[in-house]
Order: sequence, then structure tokens, then C-alpha cells
Amino acid sequence: MKLFDKIKKYRFEIRHLTVLFAILIAFQVILSFIHKASLQKLLISTQEWYQKDSAERLANITSTSFELLYETIRSRTKLTEPEVRKIIQAFDIILSQQLLEKNVEEICILVTRNNKVYAIDDGKVLYQYLSNDTTSIPSSEKPHIEAIRLYKKIKAELQSKEEVRSILENKATFNLFVPFVPRGEYVGAVYMKNTPDFGFITKEIISNYDETTLIYSSLILLGLLAMYYISSYTVKERDDTQKLLFDEHQQYIKEQIIHEKESLFTKRIYHTHHKAEKIMGFIKEDLRELSEKNIEEIKYRVSKYSNFISRVIYDMKWYDPPIHTIRGSLFKTNLNEVIKFIVLNIFQRISNIADLYTFHLELDDKVPEVNINEFVVWEIIEPLIQNSVEHGGTDNLIITIKTGYNPQERQTTIIIADNGTGIRSDLLDKNAQGIKRIFQENISTKKVNGQTSGYGCYLAYEVAQSRCGWKLDAENLPEGCRFVITINNP
Repeated sequence: MKLFDKIKKYRFEIRHLTVLFAILIAFQVILSFIHKASLQKLLISTQEWYQKDSAERLANITSTSFELLYETIRSRTKLTEPEVRKIIQAFDIILSQQLLEKNVEEICILVTRNNKVYAIDDGKVLYQYLSNDTTSIPSSEKPHIEAIRLYKKIKAELQSKEEVRSILENKATFNLFVPFVPRGEYVGAVYMKNTPDFGFITKEIISNYDETTLIYSSLILLGLLAMYYISSYTVKERDDTQKLLFDEHQQYIKEQIIHEKESLFTKRIYHTHHKAEKIMGFIKEDLRELSEKNIEEIKYRVSKYSNFISRVIYDMKWYDPPIHTIRGSLFKTNLNEVIKFIVLNIFQRISNIADLYTFHLELDDKVPEVNINEFVVWEIIEPLIQNSVEHGGTDNLIITIKTGYNPQERQTTIIIADNGTGIRSDLLDKNAQGIKRIFQENISTKKVNGQTSGYGCYLAYEVAQSRCGWKLDAENLPEGCRFVITINNP
């Protein structure tokens, strides 16, 4: 059951079936070749054994025939002329009859006289030798040189053991020596050169095997092709179904993304709406206090406020604003000036500010301008300062804002720190994407009508990371906490 569950986890595609099909065919072909080679080797071994056995049997029968005829000569005291001719004719028939065999190339009887080996292949000479009617053996028409040479090498062994001896030549030709021992007396040896050929049997068997293998392999191939076609069709149907499901799921995800963007857009507008209301209140207050002495100051401040309101209204048109409205070479924003304006003209306009929190600015004049819309920078810095104001948790809260520039690394740093109670430890935990919880949506310690808002740090993080390419991090200090914005200057 566990094995079946493991197999179910794997998906077989067309390429898997193709590889499996190719492996099965390759195994079948290799198996056929191995089986054929084994069969051929067996047939060759069997053929070699049978060749030797048949050659030895033929030579042994020939030798036995000569011995029986010799027994006839010895059993008769006196033979008539016709009987002698018949015996000589019988010898000739035995000698010539063997040469008529397809595979027999040479036959003779090897005898020794006066320490000299003679080859006899004539019936008359053989008769005279066996009947002791001649003192010398005439030379044969065929010299039988190789037979005599081989006989001299094995004569002693052949005479002592009186066993058939075969010498293989060129892996096909047998030089056979059968002891010629009529009446138990060693006379010599019957020599026969035999090249038996049973290759036609091997060829016939191999041919039949090839035919059987072809039919068998064809049937297997047809079966595998049918299985491959059915499996491929099944996989294709499954892939088509999965594609439809994938398209449907993709469409669903697109709708979800659009819905989430619209939801984020709505939340962002709702969040900035309160900021805009506060700014409109500042504008009305400035207009009421307008005089000839402060007209330039109020004009500058109202202009900034109005531009911020314009930006808020512009953001209401897009949930994904064009990139050229956020950053570009046309924008030359002084970070120090933006920080000063936000601190002086937003957070310090509250009448009882002296008892709530104090700002301490440490701004580096060497900080270069950034190619980011001034009011996009405002959207990043203002919520972070607001977070320190709302969550400082102490009466004498000091908010320190530092800027610095490292020319070697071409890097600008903005630090917003406070000496308050710090950030709750669980808000500094990271999710699977490496984003701390304080920068995630709907994460906050502030309650609004019983629910958490959690848009300030979240929107600041999204704008900084996604739109501006800046890095934003939060960490606790021994006293309080701080937000660190890192900007890589070009």
C-alpha cells in the first residue's frame, strides 16, 4: 500500500512513455541478439563435437572393415586366384568408397617396414603386405607426406594406447589415426583426412530462429505500439484537461490579483484621506492667519500642502500608478528639505506638542538629491514618523531623524529612531518571503473601532520597496526602536 502511494505521487508524461517504450524495444533487441549468439555458440560447439565423432566413427568402421578382410586372409590356408582378386577388389572398394564420401579428402594405411613408414592406398599392395608376399613396399602414386609426418609423431603413443587419435587442422579438418590391430597384433594405422561440414544444419536452425524471433518481436512491437498509442492518447487527454484547469485557475488568480489591487487601492485612499483632511485643516488655518508679513512663508507652505493634496487626488485615479509619475530624471528631490517640512509643518503644528514629543534632526548636507517624486518620499517618511508618535508609549518621547551619505559605497541612509517602548518582538518576525510582520497588511497594535488598521508601515514599505527600489527595515534598540531606509545612489 505504501509503495502504491509513493507511485501515485509521480506523473507520467509522453516523454516518460517514449523513454519506457524505447527501453523495452532496446531490451528486446539486445535479448534477441544475446539469445541468438548463445544458440549459435551452442550449435557450433555441438557441430564441432559431432564432426569429430562422425569422422572418428567413419575411420573406425573403415579400419574394422580392413581387419575383417585380413581375418579372412589369415583364416584360409590357400586362396585361389579368383579369391585373391576378390579380396584385392574388396580392399580397393573400401579405399575408394571412403573417398567418395563428400568430406573425406585422403585415406591410406600407414605401416612400418625396416624402420621406414609407408603409406598404402592400393588394394593389391595392401594384400601383398598383409600376406607377406613382398619384401619391399612400392611407393604410392599419392605421396601422403603430411600423413606420414604426423604418424611419426604419434606412432609410439598410438602403439602403446591403441586408441583413436585425431589431430585438428584449421579448426575444420580432422587427421584421424585408427590403430590397425588385426588379431590383436599392432600392424599400423588407418589414416583418414576428413573435413565434415554440418554448417547447413546450423544455418537452417539459425534461419528458423531468426524467422521466429522476427515474428515474436513484431508481435511484441505491435503490442507496445498499441499500448504506447493508448497511453499517449490518455496522457494527451489528461494534459488537455489540466490545461483547461490551469487556464481557469490562471484566470481566477488574475481576478484575485485585480481584486487585491483594488482592495489595496481602496485602503490606501482611505488612509491618505485622513492625511488630506489634516492638510486641508492646515491650509484653512494658514489662510486665516494670512497677512502682509507672512505672505511668502504661507504661500510656500500652502503650495506644498496643495501639491500633496493634488498627489492624493491623482493617486485616487490609479491603483497602479505609471512609473514615470513616481521616479525619473526630471525629479530632483532634496531629502533633508522634505524631512524638515514634514517635521515643522505637519507634526509640530499641534499646539500641545511640547508635552508629547520632541524632534531631534541630524541631517547631513552631503546627502545627494534623489530622482523620486517629492510627495512619494513624503508617503514613505510621514507614516514612519507617525508610527513613532503613536506607539512611542512614553511622555518625554524624543524622535531622532538622521541622514547620512557614504561616498565610497554611494549609499544614503535615513534613520528614524525614538526612545519609546520599542516594537513588539513578534512584529519583527519574518514570513516565508522574508518580510517582517510590521510591514505586512493589517498588522498593527493600534485599534480603530475594535479593529487593527495596519496601513501606515505597510504602505510605506510597499512604496519604498516596490516603487522606489529602496530598502526599509525596522529594529529595536536598547531604548526604543528605529526604522532604517537605505538608498543606493546611481
